[in-house]
Amino acid sequence: MNFPPPISRVERSTRNACTAALLLALCSISWAQSSESPEFEDSSAKYQTTYNWQKHPSFTSSYASPNSLTSAADKMYTFSTTAHWGTRIWQDGELYFNPEIASGVPFSNNLVGLGGFSNGEITRAAGSTPVPYVQRLFIRQTWNHGGGTEKVESDFNQMAGSVDKNRFVLTAGNFSTLDVFDDNTYAKDPRTQFMNWGNWTYSAFDYSADARGFGWGFAGELYQDAWVFRFGRMTGPKEPNGLPLDFALGKHYGDQVEIEHAHDLNGQPGKVRVLAFRNRAMLASFNDATAYLLAHPGAGTDPQTIFNVRGDVKTKYGLGVNLEQAINTDIGFFLRAMKTDGRTETVAFTEVDDSFSSGFLFKGNLWGRANDAVGLSMMQNQLSSDRRKYLEAGGISFFIGDGALNYKPETIFEGFYSLGLSKGVWLTGDYQYIQNPAYNASRGPVNVFAIRFHAEF
Repeated sequence: MNFPPPISRVERSTRNACTAALLLALCSISWAQSSESPEFEDSSAKYQTTYNWQKHPSFTSSYASPNSLTSAADKMYTFSTTAHWGTRIWQDGELYFNPEIASGVPFSNNLVGLGGFSNGEITRAAGSTPVPYVQRLFIRQTWNHGGGTEKVESDFNQMAGSVDKNRFVLTAGNFSTLDVFDDNTYAKDPRTQFMNWGNWTYSAFDYSADARGFGWGFAGELYQDAWVFRFGRMTGPKEPNGLPLDFALGKHYGDQVEIEHAHDLNGQPGKVRVLAFRNRAMLASFNDATAYLLAHPGAGTDPQTIFNVRGDVKTKYGLGVNLEQAINTDIGFFLRAMKTDGRTETVAFTEVDDSFSSGFLFKGNLWGRANDAVGLSMMQNQLSSDRRKYLEAGGISFFIGDGALNYKPETIFEGFYSLGLSKGVWLTGDYQYIQNPAYNASRGPVNVFAIRFHAEF
């Protein structure tokens, strides 16, 4: 993903994006009208807009390369506005369509220099000019199997109604793997909760998708009492971290399987999820890339190094556990941990092979502000020995590579306060402390300060 250097045009572009957001909302009214009854909807139309501004002061760096986070003081922003339109097309069948407009400029004018990026929205932006695109277009079909009913609340890509507790749900079309897999009540949405990538999914979950995080495929979910079993297959990019998708789903794909169990602990609800993924794609092996570097001295800064050893189909896999637990009605705890084989380059997400994140979310009821929230978390990202040796030899990969590597795990603290300004409108202050950015103890630490505006209507 390449970004132009348009920092001087940020303010003008933001105004253009806001105008485009207003036009999108005005033009969308005719798509769907909600039912008069709040208990059931035949159609829905919901919208969101988010602006996230971040800055880091200068930090210490012994050396750097073009794939390093700039050590000089820098700033970034992202803007997005999205329409979520839905309608019931037949019995227990739903159709959803999400057009989105996005813009943004990352730190260093390119998306490099970190394993855990500080803004989860940045994958959808590729410059200061607002770009419209189709984010999602999918069908959801439910087969009810009894066991009692439960209420479904009106939400983004979810219409109010009811379903059986025991059911099978099929999602097919254009969507994100994360729409179905790896849910978590307390750490999921970078627009309303934590901002860092490592807090809205496993950093090491290299799920197949285009450069924006979406793809085509299907996912099935079987709900049975306290258990949920999920499986799915999604398209990956034609080239790692590229935008064009590879539709040869019989040869190149991303598979994932997840088992979820709901429980009560001391009278408070919780869930445990175990997820396994497998990718098959045209990928480079880090051992092959390291051997190429040793055979071609001075080639480490050449971005073609990885390309020169990307010649056949390889398999990448990982296993993770996801825990959420309510402490009481106003405090929740979460934990995610994943380990991957780490032998090949990244398919479509982060440069992380083993990841851990954990923290707490506090609701504002504790201090008399029901719409506010506070989040605190710690993350640690690590590299496989194969990827580490390649970077130590001077290699660079898609997102990271300082030209050398004084290896230590990348450790990140994140804390935020979300202030509810009015119904559906929040202003959030966020701070992230990043030690050993891109796993390099010779650089950093980095302090990132952020302000985010988010509105839903």
